[in-house]
Amino acid sequence: MSILESIKDHDDLVCLSDKDRLLLCQEIRDFLIESVSKTGGHLASNLGTVELSVALETVYDTKKDRLVFDVGHQSYVHKLLTGRQAEFSNLRQFGGMAGFPKPSESVTDSFVAGHASSSVSIALGMARARTLSGNTHDVVAVIGDGAATGGMAYEGLNDAAESREPILIILNDNEMSIDRNVGGMAKHLSRIRIKESYLGMKAHYRSFMSKNRVSRFIYRKTRSIKDWLKRMVLPTTIFENMGLTYLGPVDGNDVNELIGLLRIAKEMREPVLLHVMTKKGLGYAPAEQDPSKFHGIGKFNPATGETNSKGGPTFSSRFGQTMMDIAENDTRVCAITAAMPGGTGLLNFKKTYPKRTFDVGIAEEHAVSMAGGLAKQGMVPVVALYSTFLQRSYDMIMQDIAMLHLHVVLAIDRAGLVGEDGETHHGIYDVGFLRHAPGMTVLCPASLNEQEDMLRWAVKSCDGPVAIRYPRGGNRSFEGSNWNGEIDICKAGALACHRMGKDVTLITYGTMLDNTMKAAERLAELGIEATVLRLLTVSPLPVYNVLTMMSDNEHVVVVEEIAGGCGIREELAWDLQHIKPNIRVDGIDLGRQFVTHGDMDSLYRHYGLDPESIAKFVQEAVSHED
Repeated sequence: MSILESIKDHDDLVCLSDKDRLLLCQEIRDFLIESVSKTGGHLASNLGTVELSVALETVYDTKKDRLVFDVGHQSYVHKLLTGRQAEFSNLRQFGGMAGFPKPSESVTDSFVAGHASSSVSIALGMARARTLSGNTHDVVAVIGDGAATGGMAYEGLNDAAESREPILIILNDNEMSIDRNVGGMAKHLSRIRIKESYLGMKAHYRSFMSKNRVSRFIYRKTRSIKDWLKRMVLPTTIFENMGLTYLGPVDGNDVNELIGLLRIAKEMREPVLLHVMTKKGLGYAPAEQDPSKFHGIGKFNPATGETNSKGGPTFSSRFGQTMMDIAENDTRVCAITAAMPGGTGLLNFKKTYPKRTFDVGIAEEHAVSMAGGLAKQGMVPVVALYSTFLQRSYDMIMQDIAMLHLHVVLAIDRAGLVGEDGETHHGIYDVGFLRHAPGMTVLCPASLNEQEDMLRWAVKSCDGPVAIRYPRGGNRSFEGSNWNGEIDICKAGALACHRMGKDVTLITYGTMLDNTMKAAERLAELGIEATVLRLLTVSPLPVYNVLTMMSDNEHVVVVEEIAGGCGIREELAWDLQHIKPNIRVDGIDLGRQFVTHGDMDSLYRHYGLDPESIAKFVQEAVSHED
């Protein structure tokens, strides 16, 4: 039996020797590479945090201690070490283990962690709850350097320092250094500060000097003198200026050294930030050479690192290509992204127009407000964000763009279901909150060609804020474009008819057209002829054109790949029935629950948006009229 196979929880880890821990780390890397190659998932970040995870699970018992990840895609090793090795064969599959921490899976998963920069705030809440309830367990937050670019992280750090709650914050730095020290003396003192002997002596001195009021007074005075001397010689970090005890930077891929440091940090009983340096993709050459590719990857050949995907153009790549073409002829056009130039298709744009590309880090609120400032001064900013992360920017969309009717283009990637990443990443709420904004135009292309037309129109011709929402991946079966991008979409219909029928009208938008058309074909086999109308924009709604083009039977079914209550059905029904009271409007959507992870076909079937389920719903709805 391998060492990894014998590990079920914290108790098994504490019995290992230093040598066994090194062997365990290698076994974990081998396991991750082999397993993720079959399922896909986040590989590079987990390979980089093997030693850190082993050290954490050794020092802390996550059945009672609270470990909060930020972001949770780096939790695979934690799951391996807490009894879930057998479940990795179903990682991110429908009905299988999630790719992010999920408390319903295990008591050792303390919190959901799919979005960035929130771990310190969550951990501080847990620490305060521990104190209020009189418990003694430990609380640890692990935050990546990318997540640390988000402003919320610093709100949490500031409050954690002020609270004086015992809490350990681990900054997992795998790309950049923070407040790098300079000079030989500074480097020497930094090395001394992280030695176990120094930290152990410091902890012993603090314990000894806390026995009575006089010794506590002496301790406070000597600490003040020490802090003053340290600031005179060693540049302080932003964390120390906040009031946190800063340790580091240290080698985050040395498991045995980390265990010693974690044990000392645990005994300090104050807010501590431990800065660890790790290497993304460590131990697997393809991931080390291209960590971005292996950040989130599909199935691949573990021997070569080559993926099994077919490739081809995607909505993201077409967006980036079109942006290049537009920017060549319009120097006002600039691109903004929040740490996702690759994911949003902007890498070539960034290389070609570096002065007009702004990667703001994981700071979506800042991205949108900055876009407002750019637009107010005559630029045409295009903000490329995933739908799920755009949610952070609701207030900025309302206050800093819509209220001044500024010409900002929101390019919303990963709209609708995204598959295996699950609850935290599905883009199924944006239609609801974007339509709240007065003057906002929301476009929904059904093909790559249509996306290009709409983006050109949004940049060149639109007045005010405009959003274009498009899904992950590329074309489905629909490849044409029923809209001439030169016309004014807000005045000339914004509606396409794909099929005529006398019995019922199906209304949809975006790439849900594909499943809706297939459902109409199945209905025709059952003797039910459906008109299929597709909205090119969901804000504003082309109500009068719907009335003109719908079937003679005044029965409408709205099909939306959106969360229940976040779509257009209710407003469309209100507007239609205000003009024709006898119209009946039914709807199919994803429901009001959070949507789980899994492949797209499984999710469509489970939530009733596959062609067969749509056809069955419509058939039953029509039969109730008889």
